[in-house]
Amino acid sequence: MDYSQQNLVDREFFSKDFSVINVLLQRIRNSFISGETVSLSDLDFDGIIDYDSNLTFVYITLFQAGQKPLRWGSCRQTLEETINRDIAQIKNSKLYQNFEISNSEKCRIMLEYITEQIPTTIEKIKYATFVPERFEPGVTGLKLVFAGKTYLYTPSEAWSNSQIDLKSALNTVLRKTPIKNLTNKISERISILKDSEYKCFIIKSRTFITYKDNVLPLYRGNILWEYSPEAIKNQALTGADWIVKYQKDNGQYLYYYDAKEDNYVDHEHPNRTEDDLYYNDLRHCGGIVTLIRAYQLTKDDKYLQSAKKALDFIITITKEHTVAGKSAAYVYYNQKAKLGGTGMILVAMMRYRIESNDKSFDEYIKKYTRHLLSRIHQSGEMLGYYIHPSFQNGKPLVNMSDNERRETFSFYYPGEALLGLALFANYFDEDEKLKAEVLEKSRLALDWIVDERPKIYADLFTALPSDAWLMQAIEEWAHRPEFQKQNYIDFVFNDAKTMIEKTYQKDDTPYIDYEGSYYYNYGDHFYPDGSRSEGLVAAYYLANDLGEVELAKKILEACRKTAKSQMLLVNVPENIYAHKNPEKSLGAIRFKATRQWVRVDSIQHVACFYFRLYFAESKI
Repeated sequence: MDYSQQNLVDREFFSKDFSVINVLLQRIRNSFISGETVSLSDLDFDGIIDYDSNLTFVYITLFQAGQKPLRWGSCRQTLEETINRDIAQIKNSKLYQNFEISNSEKCRIMLEYITEQIPTTIEKIKYATFVPERFEPGVTGLKLVFAGKTYLYTPSEAWSNSQIDLKSALNTVLRKTPIKNLTNKISERISILKDSEYKCFIIKSRTFITYKDNVLPLYRGNILWEYSPEAIKNQALTGADWIVKYQKDNGQYLYYYDAKEDNYVDHEHPNRTEDDLYYNDLRHCGGIVTLIRAYQLTKDDKYLQSAKKALDFIITITKEHTVAGKSAAYVYYNQKAKLGGTGMILVAMMRYRIESNDKSFDEYIKKYTRHLLSRIHQSGEMLGYYIHPSFQNGKPLVNMSDNERRETFSFYYPGEALLGLALFANYFDEDEKLKAEVLEKSRLALDWIVDERPKIYADLFTALPSDAWLMQAIEEWAHRPEFQKQNYIDFVFNDAKTMIEKTYQKDDTPYIDYEGSYYYNYGDHFYPDGSRSEGLVAAYYLANDLGEVELAKKILEACRKTAKSQMLLVNVPENIYAHKNPEKSLGAIRFKATRQWVRVDSIQHVACFYFRLYFAESKI
């Protein structure tokens, strides 16, 4: 299907002059303040609002920090009647008095109107195929006609409700119907609807929101960005600043934040109590690396100070043991000792040492290194866990069966460990004997992971490569001529090639913000993914270092496109209108396009990718 025409329509729409919408929203605000009805007789909405009394439901929503959004939608004979009906119904709410409607910086007004509806049934709605009946979070919505009444889930509700799936959308609209009183189970509500007489439509809309005294057109509830090196630099720094701002006294970072609810309940661990929230040592170390990248750019000591404080926290969860008669150490947290946990602290400590020239952690660096070397099997396989509560009664996994190695396999941990070892080999000159052992065993591990892993664990590989840490590790190892082996280099470039092939292009979807984002299978909801992009930009640096000029150009252009797709993840003043506490969410970088969840690594991956891409751009 040719989507170029659909994309062109949207791009042309967003290039329009929306001053008439700004006037409309100013009149709406004035109507709330003065009580006068809104008059539209002198306004020309041609090409922006094509009002149809059988279709064009119009919604007005008030947003203000600390308040639940106040919203009403209706469809009358004329646009003017509809607007005034919405205003009147909102003013009738008991909650209306909580909004400072006269303060345009505090109270923001959204206008959303339906532009299209496509008849369908619940069974025909698709999520992973580009068809007219596709539900696309934030771009399409749902309209139900049930028991003589009409109920809508407008596209903007995905953003304001922090939703990303059809099931949540269906439940949201069904909760507006009498079906909500029959059962609390989402699946049962959907079954009741299917067994009832109803009409269903996929709907589309246009949406605008006030920002101070201006108006912003929204797409997927968000603003649209244009890529520039300065823009990604600024976004990366705001992410790093957010990490620093909310660091705890013990050195931990704020691990998780739900901007919609203004709480810290991790969606993967929803039952943890407030005084026992989940934390993760690997992602903690990723936060450290982010701040060191920020320091590389700015030379602002606040980033190194925060990183040092975070390194000190890792020391408190470090355990020591003996390897071949010498002291070694590993990170132990959540009853586990992961290869990646010790690998990441070695990465973080080495990055910190390189930038600060602070050698106070040197003994720990050597101990962590010895531990990592001890986890390289004689075959070259790097063992994913040293301690795991589900294996061998939580005792150190010294002798592991083939089945235990498979069950504790990780794609990510070996790459993290090999990156730490590469940094040790390239920048730690105080222990030549240990360095020689690192060089020998890392070569064995790299040969195994590049040549043997795809055969032994072939069933665990996915269509979209996910081993960005190993790509970064090989890039670092390739600074040494003896590690510029063709099989290592081919691994990086082949994964980069597949990543590029598995990104949406400008005109191959109906959605104008898909370009540059990843997918496993064509038709998947898009992945604006910073973690994979860290591997992609590492491939650029490797190609550039090896003099592969044309390949480097191709990868760099792909990095620019995928960077643009990730810009919509950053919380900026313009797009945090639906957050309960916008001041706190500002600057953070989210997981997904319409999800309002933030985790320290959702910031880390995008910010670190942006920093490296910015450094690359600045050298061109």
